[in-house]
Amino acid sequence: MRMNLKLHLLKFAAAFLLLSLTGASSAAAGSRLPVDLGTAGNYVVLAKSGISTVPTSVITGDLGISPAAATFITGFSVTLDPSNEFSISSQVTGRLYAADYDPPTPDALTTAVSDMELAFTNAAGRPPDFTELGAGDIGGMTLYPGTYRWGTGLLIPTDVTLSGSETDVWIFQVAQDLTMASATNVTLSGGALAQNIFWQVSGTVFLDTTAHFEGIVLSQTEITLATGASINGRMLAQTAVNLDGNVVVQP
Repeated sequence: MRMNLKLHLLKFAAAFLLLSLTGASSAAAGSRLPVDLGTAGNYVVLAKSGISTVPTSVITGDLGISPAAATFITGFSVTLDPSNEFSISSQVTGRLYAADYDPPTPDALTTAVSDMELAFTNAAGRPPDFTELGAGDIGGMTLYPGTYRWGTGLLIPTDVTLSGSETDVWIFQVAQDLTMASATNVTLSGGALAQNIFWQVSGTVFLDTTAHFEGIVLSQTEITLATGASINGRMLAQTAVNLDGNVVVQP
């Protein structure tokens, strides 16, 4: 009987451990759901105060600016559509929208900007899996899915790899600036998708010359790309986006 009792206890302990691990795994997976961009996800570039380029950039996707007017979209040589609801540019495969265009554009942009701010707050509020990795320097690292938090700025001085599947999610919470050095790359492996990578940055974002970046940038201030830098993702800024001969492609 004692042997049977011990066997039952072992089975119970094993079942309890499995249940606990399963619950923990489910909770972790739930905390790493993609950030909901709402209608902000309709834009490859969305800003509140300005979008500028030093010709010529190559952009795939729509641009939006609000509450600033169309005059704060500079360097694109825009042509207003006869509907007065959007404009076009030879540098953009998509449309350009501004707050002073005709309805329904102003209301749509107001909603998109609100959704952008909500997405920023959502990303910032996710509980971290890793904190202060590399003391704010992730150069040369391979990063696996999860939520990463820094109470400082974040430096990418050398190439970084994000390794995971097409359903995995990365969220990077940066309390200050995000700076990427020239000629460096954020590379995806294992099927990872840019649409599931979120960089929530409370300071400025700066990608130096010919750097290549992957993911959706949610910046509380401005985003600047130096000459020849490129991004596969979205740039959603609560101030301005500054471009200089860049390639920007929506995921």
